[in-house]
Amino acid sequence: MTLVLGGARSGKSRHAESLIEALPAPWRYVATAQAYDDEMRARIAEHRGRRGAGWQTVDAPIDLVGAIAGAPAGTPVLVDCLTLWLTNLILAEADIAAARAALAEACRRTTGPLVLVSNEVGLGIVPDNALARRFRDEAGRLHQELADVATHVVFMVAGLPMIVK
Repeated sequence: MTLVLGGARSGKSRHAESLIEALPAPWRYVATAQAYDDEMRARIAEHRGRRGAGWQTVDAPIDLVGAIAGAPAGTPVLVDCLTLWLTNLILAEADIAAARAALAEACRRTTGPLVLVSNEVGLGIVPDNALARRFRDEAGRLHQELADVATHVVFMVAGLPMIVK
């Protein structure tokens, strides 16, 4: 399992896709985004447009564990992205600690290569509102737990992968 972290437009998704595409197809792309507006629809279209044949997209805005567990044995899986999934859970008032633990366990049990993409949001200033602070803190906890499970952790900066683990 590889966890790919980085800021906005750092090259996280492209790097993650290159890791998966180095493996035999078919590949499973687990998308966590929800298109609530035109701008988000355009972002989703951009991501889908750069993937060629061999990719199977599964939408999993909430049931990420089911999407990972449901992949055929040995299938390379790319999850993009964990912070959108976390946002969906927070807005749904889900039990974040339980969801985080279930995801970590699903990652431990997966039989194929797994690459997880997430935004590192804890490098800036302390957010000015409770919801944003909660999100930042929950993202940090999620990243720590998954980094512990991961075989490899990559931090992307300006399109360049920095190997952390």
